[in-house]
Amino acid sequence: MRLLLLGVLGCSLLLSVGAFYSASDDVVELTPSNFNKEVIQSDSLWLVEFYAPWCGHCQHLTPDWKKAATALKGIVKVGAVDSDQHKSLGGQYGVKGFPTIKVFGANKNKPEDYQGGRSSQAIVDAAMNTLRTLVKDRLSGKSGSSGYNKQQSGGGSKEDVVELTDDNFDKLVLGGDEVWLVEFFAPWCGHCKSLEPEWAAAASAVKEQTKGKVRLGAMDATVHQAVSGRYGVRGFPTIKIFRKGEEPEDYQGGRSRADIIERAVDLFSDHAAAPELLEILNKDILKKTCEDSQLCVIGFLPHILDTGAAGRNGYLEVMMQMAEKYKKKMWGWLWTEAGAQMELEASLGIGGFGYPAMAAINLRKMKFALLRGSFSETGIHEFLRELSVGRGSTATLGGGTMPKIQTVEPWDGKDGQLPVEEDYDLSDVNLDDDFDKDEL
Repeated sequence: MRLLLLGVLGCSLLLSVGAFYSASDDVVELTPSNFNKEVIQSDSLWLVEFYAPWCGHCQHLTPDWKKAATALKGIVKVGAVDSDQHKSLGGQYGVKGFPTIKVFGANKNKPEDYQGGRSSQAIVDAAMNTLRTLVKDRLSGKSGSSGYNKQQSGGGSKEDVVELTDDNFDKLVLGGDEVWLVEFFAPWCGHCKSLEPEWAAAASAVKEQTKGKVRLGAMDATVHQAVSGRYGVRGFPTIKIFRKGEEPEDYQGGRSRADIIERAVDLFSDHAAAPELLEILNKDILKKTCEDSQLCVIGFLPHILDTGAAGRNGYLEVMMQMAEKYKKKMWGWLWTEAGAQMELEASLGIGGFGYPAMAAINLRKMKFALLRGSFSETGIHEFLRELSVGRGSTATLGGGTMPKIQTVEPWDGKDGQLPVEEDYDLSDVNLDDDFDKDEL
């Protein structure tokens, strides 16, 4: 009975943490399935909070967010996205920390970051100031639109959707190295018309997020029947995934832009090479790798004289395996020899746990976490898994500033060499000449 009671209490606790907002609140719960209709296609001003249930700051914000929503009811829309459940939606708007608040104003395609305070009064004041500006712009004839056809209604450009034909399909789709999502449509198809703005918005986001490695195309199957017939297209819209050298597969995901983006990014990650594991040779390598990544994982390996080349390569192999395992995160991966970057080690508190050691740094927030377990696949996996779900213990990087990085020579891949001692020939030295016997 006691175990049953604990289980019930545990479930209740989990439910209470996850359920930030309910139907009785004036905060609109937003998901990939309703975000476009509620926010993007709306003429209203929206304040949207992207939160994570485990985030303490989010939990603290909740009562004020509810109060603000009630105060602004009928004037400004207030919504919330559970970014743990809907990662693709947060990713679409560059959400990297929690809570993140975005303001969807006149140009819904380019929301602005909320810069105000987190109390209910500050939120209401900021919303009303933004609303006044929006009304003034409308009164003066400024629509604030991006110039993109309202039909797209969601922040994409038709130019990013590649128009495919019987003539160019094989060259572009089958002949390139990119992964393709291809929509086969018919102009008279109502579902195709509904998909069009989502497809255009997704195409722009996917092109940017995958650096052009995943592309979205569209083919009018009523005109270009040769390719459509080759792949057995009978209904509209039909979406197929094409990878180089593989048979196409049917797309099975949702039809919202968030769903399409999420699947495309997954395809990109699946076929992307593992991130490169770089030695910290100067400040530029550390800065670029860590600034380009949400998280930067650094291994501090024992001195080459302690491990030899074989031992060091073993540690590097473990790190490369973990980089492959976590490549979808697009983190940066670095390593350095113990003692080569003393100021970096000091700022992270490295040294008290011996070597090898590992730290994960969020340079944007100047926060870091240390590996407390073993420097092994199991230990590092547990360490990174905890961090990825927000459970890791973090601290501020020494003084809140980046330490000085020394410029060092790259490891040559060989065993270390002990310093060579000079040999001294003492055969010609008469020790008696320098020795005063009277001193005895």
